[in-house]
Amino acid sequence: MRARMAIYSAGIEVEQIEVSLKAKPQSLLDCSPKGTVPVVVTVNGEIIEQSRDIMLWALNQSDPGHWLAIKDQQKQQEMRQLVDCCDEEFKPLLDRYKYFDRHPEQSQNEYRKQAEFFLKKLDDKLSTHKFLIDEHMRFADAAIFPFIRQFAALDNIWFSESSYKNLQGWLQTCISSEIFLAVMQKSK
Repeated sequence: MRARMAIYSAGIEVEQIEVSLKAKPQSLLDCSPKGTVPVVVTVNGEIIEQSRDIMLWALNQSDPGHWLAIKDQQKQQEMRQLVDCCDEEFKPLLDRYKYFDRHPEQSQNEYRKQAEFFLKKLDDKLSTHKFLIDEHMRFADAAIFPFIRQFAALDNIWFSESSYKNLQGWLQTCISSEIFLAVMQKSK
């Protein structure tokens, strides 16, 4: 989803092919032997297999929404650190929370508690801005939003009753954003 949002924001035309990961087509495996999605094959044959890398590929070509804040090194560093934390620390905990039955070392609630460090970090950042970095959607928002959406959906009641009110508002803003609605419409 985050790759699609960046591609849409950049205004880049790509051919999107939906695949079933239970029946991976040979064309996917030919491009990406590990068989994960998303995968972008550029016109010059470069293969980009990570959603974050696809986001950067798209936004480095065209960034009309200024998601990369290219003229502000401090914002760029702040975004990089947040997305690194999301991808390297939060995402593994989200996977354990989501697929707790595959990780019986701890309970689902324990995995949720461990992941809350990131929710608190984001909630604190959102106490001063509408979005994670400032008053505009940026790369960090689009890169992190899909994972917070997944996390919240695992137990909507718990999430809505939690103390993360700023994060809840941000999530709703992202879900109702034009870009998210457009991307979701295209992927149906």
